[in-house]
Order: sequence, then C-alpha cells, then structure tokens
Amino acid sequence: MPVDPAHRLIFALDVATAAEAHRLVATLHDAVRFYKVGLELFLAAGFPLVDRLLEQDKQVFLDLKLYDIPETVARAVRQIRTRPITFTTVHGDDAILHAACRERGEVGILAVTVLTSLDRRGLEELGITIDVHDLVLARARRAAQAGCTGVIASAQEARRIKESCGASLAVVTPGIRPAENRPADDQKRVMTVEEAIDSGSDHLVVGRPIRDAADPYAAAVRIQESIHAALAQRKGREERLPAGAPPGDAQA
Repeated sequence: MPVDPAHRLIFALDVATAAEAHRLVATLHDAVRFYKVGLELFLAAGFPLVDRLLEQDKQVFLDLKLYDIPETVARAVRQIRTRPITFTTVHGDDAILHAACRERGEVGILAVTVLTSLDRRGLEELGITIDVHDLVLARARRAAQAGCTGVIASAQEARRIKESCGASLAVVTPGIRPAENRPADDQKRVMTVEEAIDSGSDHLVVGRPIRDAADPYAAAVRIQESIHAALAQRKGREERLPAGAPPGDAQA
C-alpha cells in the first residue's frame, strides 16, 4: 500500500516526561502526523500518552524493541494491539519474530536489524565479525520470512533490502540528519533525507534535528518539504528507467 507522503516523517518523542511530549506535539501541530514513543517516555507516561496521541489523530510507533522468550513477547504484543498503534519493534530470533507476528492484529511488526549507533567496530566488540551490510540483509530476509511488516534499518541498506525482500517490506530508517547539519552524536551510520528517500526508505525517524532546533515547527516543515522534493525526483528517475530495470539503475 502506498505511503502517504505526510506520514513518511516520524518524529521521535525522545523526552523524559509526558509534559515535554505534549508541549512538542502542540508546537509541531500539523507539521508532524506520526510520532515515535520510545522506552524512556513509555516508562514515564505509559499508555495514557499513547491514547492522547491517538485521540489527536496522530499515528503512533511504539518503539520498545521487545526481546524476551517468544511467549512473553507474544503476550506483550497482545497488549499493544489493544490500541490502533501503527508500528512496534521486536528484536530477536526467528521464534520471537514469529510469535510477535502471530499476535499482532492490526499492528505492524518491525524487526530491528542493526542499530544505527553500531558500526563495524561496535559489532566486533560484540563478537560479530560479519560485514554490517550483510548482517542487516540477512536479518531483513528473516524478518520477511517471519511475516514482519518491515524492518528498522539504515538507508545505507535500504536499496539492497528492497531488491532482496521486495518493495512490500517497509524500511523505517533512523539516523536521519539534514544535509546542512550532521552533528557529532551517537548515530554512526547517518544519511540525509534525500539520500534515504532515494535509497528506498519508506519512513524516516527524526529526533534531535527537530527537537533541538531553534524553531522545531519550521525544522519539521523543512524536512517534510525535503521528503516531498526527494519523492518527486525519485519518481522522475524511475519513470525514465527502461522496462524491467531495477530502481538502483536510476541516474540522478
């Protein structure tokens, strides 16, 4: 199903209190329609915050990265599906992914591939020696086979995921930074809005570039405009491709 361009931007509500979250949602108003609620905020504010967002006709991505024995994950997903939540995240092996998908109802299950805060060195410290791109692709294939809605992955791997797993597997990409400002932070594998859209990412998760901006509303509007422009450019390139050529053959 095509993604509404206005819902491609997911703002990460990475704050500590419900009051801070509500202030940001009010500030961003109609510039953002999709919000990510992570572990810190959910532990502080719980489902009442989620319910408030849903009452305001916002889409919600509940990013808890569920990782436990399959039955416990299944029961957790059963609780999540009591609300019209768009996405939630699961981390783990095939049994965990299958358990989550079995209980999801209308909730989209996103499998975590490799955190964008990890690079090759970080993986080696965990005892993982496989190339990061190959690891992401292998995990994406497993997610698709398990019936997941999509994966969390860097835009650096988005095109390969689409080519290997099909266009229907959603790629949700964190670590997005505006082209004019790539700050030094804990995200290692970052890309711009334009790079991510061109690579095939379906949703872009953006936090600090909006939250920490002098004018968060204006920052969100600029990112939405960049998304729309990048989508138009990508569509134009795809229309010029020979029949049967993969999207990766498009030339800027």
